[in-house]
Amino acid sequence: MSKPVLLDFFAEWCGPCKRQGPILEDLKRKMGDSVEIRKVDVDQHMDLASKYGIRVVPTLIIEKDGKVIHSLEGVTGTDTLVGMLKPLVG
Repeated sequence: MSKPVLLDFFAEWCGPCKRQGPILEDLKRKMGDSVEIRKVDVDQHMDLASKYGIRVVPTLIIEKDGKVIHSLEGVTGTDTLVGMLKPLVG
């Protein structure tokens, strides 16, 4: 079974995206290698943004075994993310 993947769809010009960055660093410290975090710049990867239907940045997509489990628009806190990811780690 694969570990969960968190996709962080962001843009360099996005103010809230800059606030999400340190939250994801904190998440990485708390969850370690049990979660893979990938940053996706929507301006450079419009194909992926379109595939996932991204309308707002930041948007976080949590996948497990290739299936979207959660989609979160806007800045999301560490505790919320840990709560969503812990049950997916196995």
